[in-house]
Amino acid sequence: MRAVAKTGDAAAAKRLSAVPLYNATLRTTCVATRLFAGHADNALPQVARATVNCRLLPDYPPDSATAQLQRVLGDTAIHVKVVREATLSPASPLRPDVMGAVARSAAKYWPGAVIVPEMSTGATDGLYLRNAGIPVYGTTSIFDLIDGDRSHGRDERINVEAFHTSGDYFYDLVKSLSANVVP
Repeated sequence: MRAVAKTGDAAAAKRLSAVPLYNATLRTTCVATRLFAGHADNALPQVARATVNCRLLPDYPPDSATAQLQRVLGDTAIHVKVVREATLSPASPLRPDVMGAVARSAAKYWPGAVIVPEMSTGATDGLYLRNAGIPVYGTTSIFDLIDGDRSHGRDERINVEAFHTSGDYFYDLVKSLSANVVP
């Protein structure tokens, strides 16, 4: 992660890209999330449609994603239509006061954990605040087995202890961040 962040090392980026989560934080990604085709189980579909969700890196031109999809499809009979225009927003600066508070709170609950800034793979409403000049930061605090992630699945759940530790972490973090705020 350090090699990619500091130098853009291609070999390090390739190693990270082998992990789906890291792959999605290193580049713009597009994933077919819904597929629609046909009217019967025993007939070839006359029409097919896919909903493709693209997560764009900051400053990545949305038109480039659309053009890349069209190139990958390689068929002029297949049409790519933007359903909702992207609302672009700048990345938030890594402020020392925020990063310091995160590091202190994390060290209390997970000693030795390394704090690594990354782009979230989830959607947030933070873009509206960033576009209004208000930086937005997210931090995770749910730690579980690496293959125990059930986020957004049919059997979504988290470990009970991780849930309570997360609440304690956020309580401490908010207290730390708000300690120097003038009422």
